[in-house]
Amino acid sequence: MQATRYEAPTTVDGAIELLRADPGARVIAGGTDLLVQFRTGRVEPTVFVDIKRIPDLMSIHVDGDGLRLGAGTPCAQIFESQDVHAHWPGLAEATDLIGSSQIQGRATLGGNLCNASPAADTVPALIVCSAQVVIAGPSGERTVAAEDFVRGPGANALEPGEFVVQIRAPKPAARTADAYLRLIPRSEMDIAVVGAGVSVTLDKKGKCTAARVAIGAVAPTARLVPAAADALIGTSIDGEALERAAAAASAAAEPIDDKRGTRAYRVKVTGVLVKRAAAIAAERARERS
Repeated sequence: MQATRYEAPTTVDGAIELLRADPGARVIAGGTDLLVQFRTGRVEPTVFVDIKRIPDLMSIHVDGDGLRLGAGTPCAQIFESQDVHAHWPGLAEATDLIGSSQIQGRATLGGNLCNASPAADTVPALIVCSAQVVIAGPSGERTVAAEDFVRGPGANALEPGEFVVQIRAPKPAARTADAYLRLIPRSEMDIAVVGAGVSVTLDKKGKCTAARVAIGAVAPTARLVPAAADALIGTSIDGEALERAAAAASAAAEPIDDKRGTRAYRVKVTGVLVKRAAAIAAERARERS
């Protein structure tokens, strides 16, 4: 059994150098997934590179441009942010659904993205917020849209020597709001059978002028559903529009059968959750008028 080192750089460049020098190095942010994988033998890092000592990666900034969230910021800190609740309530809701209070004190949105679970709660929520994932590596920085970052179960867009340093979301337009819902078998601390995020923008008369809909846990990756958004745009998000959005979301779902739910059940629930999340997002947007 090989020895595993622990390093805690205090700069992004320092972390990049550690990752570049050793292909077996792995970034540890919260560690709530990685350490479990390590203990069960699924991964065997030669170096744990702890990014929580890098100040810029442990911060939340909200200004006129939107949200800049350090990739190492704990979920508990994000959920406690009044600015996040005010502008991105659906993202706050998704953050609060990750594990227990103890887990949320360590877990991060960056780690939730990089772990690339099809059932990750924050990914659909980030997608509907038009979030961008900022990646740093030996060749500099680059950005990837949240919907393009996860490539498959356990697979993401990172190249060798790269890691996620920040998540950015634009400031929502006037009368814009989001919502996230999931279904789990137990009352808490379980993995989503289905997840659904919706963001809508209303004009002064209450008509939907823009929307984004994303579904999770029902395909290899969280999935943006333009057809469901199109069903809402141009409407007052009434019952008929919600039904069309639900049908489009169900049509986009490609779940598997397993002990946690059949394919048919998950397809049906996908539409139900999108309908409910859209109605919540619309009500929140109306309150901002």
